[in-house]
Amino acid sequence: MPYFTADVRYTGDRELLLATRPRHREYLRALAERGTVVAAGPWSDDLGGFTVYQVADQTELDQVLADDPYTVEGVVAQRTVREWRPLLGGWLPAAG
Repeated sequence: MPYFTADVRYTGDRELLLATRPRHREYLRALAERGTVVAAGPWSDDLGGFTVYQVADQTELDQVLADDPYTVEGVVAQRTVREWRPLLGGWLPAAG
């Protein structure tokens, strides 16, 4: 299954961000338990965040992103998504 990265910039509405954050984090936590989210977290300046997803295809990723509370509530001002091919990392399956 391919990996995708999402680099997100938040809207300037701090109240909306903070009000939505618990639901967003719970959503990502559930995806992590299923193996869909590999890693996620905010940038140190808290103006955005970065997530690594492992999904079947772009269609599945589009649905996952559409259902994210940050998307639903309008917290995301900008999102850059790219397919990623990780080559190194202790979390990757052994190359055969």
